[in-house]
Amino acid sequence: MKKTATKTVNRVDLTFRAFSDRTRLRILHLLLGGEMCVADLVTVLRIEQPSASRHLAYLRKAGLVAVRKAGLWKYYALAAAQTPFHQKLLECLVCCFQEVPEIQKDQARARKVREQGGCCPDSAAKTTTTENSGSCCSPS
Repeated sequence: MKKTATKTVNRVDLTFRAFSDRTRLRILHLLLGGEMCVADLVTVLRIEQPSASRHLAYLRKAGLVAVRKAGLWKYYALAAAQTPFHQKLLECLVCCFQEVPEIQKDQARARKVREQGGCCPDSAAKTTTTENSGSCCSPS
């Protein structure tokens, strides 16, 4: 197999493994609402900081999240889709994962955190959202 084909297969495998974990799905779903710092993700998800950081590192390696540094703080956001495959996964994230039981509770806690401005300075100033360009079940 050629090097680029192997790299693509590895990226797809890594992406599917990233989507196979409930906590990582919850993180990705939260980031649909805009970027968040690790401390706010910890608060919303009710998990330990090292666990959140490990999941975020995995999502970064899979190319699903991006990080922005501001002083001592790091803010995580969904990475822009680079391929049609990645775009469809983001669309599925919007429409297909509402059945994960924790997601509704996470969204309610995230709303409260965002309304209060988050724990980090300037955390509400740089939010981005991913627009849903269509259902994951229908062609674009």
